[in-house]
Amino acid sequence: MIRLMTIGLIAGGFFSATFVLNRVMSLGGGHWFWSAALRYGYMLVFLGFGIAVTRGFSFLKLLVKELFFNGLFWIISGSIGFGGFYALICFSADYSPGWVVATTWQLTIIASLFVLQGFGRRFPKKIWAWALVVFGGVCLVNLGHFEISNFKPLLVGALPVLLAAFCYPLGNQLVWEAKTGRRGVPKIDKPIIDNAFAKVFLLSAGTIPFWGALYFFVDPGPPFPGQWVNAALVALLSGVVATSLFLYARGKADTPAKLAAVDATQCSEVVFALAGEVLFLGATLPNFLGATGILITIMGLVAFATASK
Repeated sequence: MIRLMTIGLIAGGFFSATFVLNRVMSLGGGHWFWSAALRYGYMLVFLGFGIAVTRGFSFLKLLVKELFFNGLFWIISGSIGFGGFYALICFSADYSPGWVVATTWQLTIIASLFVLQGFGRRFPKKIWAWALVVFGGVCLVNLGHFEISNFKPLLVGALPVLLAAFCYPLGNQLVWEAKTGRRGVPKIDKPIIDNAFAKVFLLSAGTIPFWGALYFFVDPGPPFPGQWVNAALVALLSGVVATSLFLYARGKADTPAKLAAVDATQCSEVVFALAGEVLFLGATLPNFLGATGILITIMGLVAFATASK
């Protein structure tokens, strides 16, 4: 378990690069649209190359064929679960430090409960109780960072992340439901979507129309030079390295306790994001209210992961 938790913590460190580098790009004057769109452009390149090397070009051709055969499904699920989710995360980086965004993002565990319940799942009351603890911690973090008298920064900094927390599990759940074809979702009973990286590739490709439409809506202008490099780093560190490590640790967890331990390590993103901003961006440490919120959030996440297995 210690080995798996160590791998999970390392993954959490790489995942936190998303929040720190998004803040770097925002402070550097880069538009949030390019921070988001460039990441998924790089993701397609990295994943396409990796799949071709590890599984062969024939497997990559099957993915492209699947993308065209069920194009509307992948566009909808990809635009919600990847496009909408990450555009909102990058937008919020213009108004909130990375560690605040990272903490607020933990609300995705609560959003996941609502999404799954909408698809007919049910959960014990103790799960909801710990979810409320996490919610309370996130609220303290945001109230500790923003002035209570000025709600506009709070709304534009926190509300997009809250919406993103719903988009991500909804898009992923649509893919899960596609295995059975229930509730109006087209049935895609193919072995290729059992491969985690194949699903990420298809969802990433499905975001292309979303980015095209969003570009004309927000008119972001050209990307800043630094965004090309930083977006590539986000795609590599978070999209490839962190995802690989996390999926590896989850795959090796052979008991519910180990699986819960691996999932709980992802709350380390908050600590890593805070440390990264303090060390590399000169950010100030959170005040007492913010620090208390971080502690409550982490405790709630660990308890939530333990209680849900």
